[in-house]
Amino acid sequence: MEFTPLHFLDHPIEVIFDTPPALEKSPTCPNGFIWEGKTYRVTEMLSAWTDFKRRGKMARNMQPEHAAVASNRGSLNVGRFYFRVRVIVHPAVELRDDLAQEQIFDIYYDRAMKNVDDRKGQWVVYRELGEG
Repeated sequence: MEFTPLHFLDHPIEVIFDTPPALEKSPTCPNGFIWEGKTYRVTEMLSAWTDFKRRGKMARNMQPEHAAVASNRGSLNVGRFYFRVRVIVHPAVELRDDLAQEQIFDIYYDRAMKNVDDRKGQWVVYRELGEG
């Protein structure tokens, strides 16, 4: 199935897990997310991939042989877990099926900590996609 980017968003989101992942910094696909006051429920994970590429200063602070290993499995605070998901959004407080709207998004979890007080990383809605 082909997907075409419709909108590049790159906005932080709050994720919903029915069962929290065993490893917070190596998460599974969330069951939903909250973005701009709307709840998006994941109905299908279409694909998943990782990117452990070191960027900026982090790309230069490791010996080449160690960087090669890290690019395959990640290292502390480096890496992103991407998920392409089909979601249903319910814009109304009453969750009625006739108001549900289906969309496809790429979301990711960035393992990089924002600062020493916030070491958890963050979830981001990367882009909206269209089919075809």
